Amino acid sequence: MFQDITYFPIFGKPLIMYLGILTLFAFLLTASIAVMNRKGIRTIPFRWHPRCAACAVFLALVHGLIGMLAYF
Repeated sequence: MFQDITYFPIFGKPLIMYLGILTLFAFLLTASIAVMNRKGIRTIPFRWHPRCAACAVFLALVHGLIGMLAYF
């Protein structure tokens, strides 16, 4: 059952690949908020940093969980 979800094709590629890419972008966004605010660029307020970090960690946990459950 979990293999069906994990390897569900979207544009010919499995769902887990897109979730991994989304997770990577979420971590990069989180890091860029901190770096930009440190350099004085306040495009995105720093209060969004913890929210983006929580979202990135949640995506990483879901990504890892469905990746592991595909083999059980």
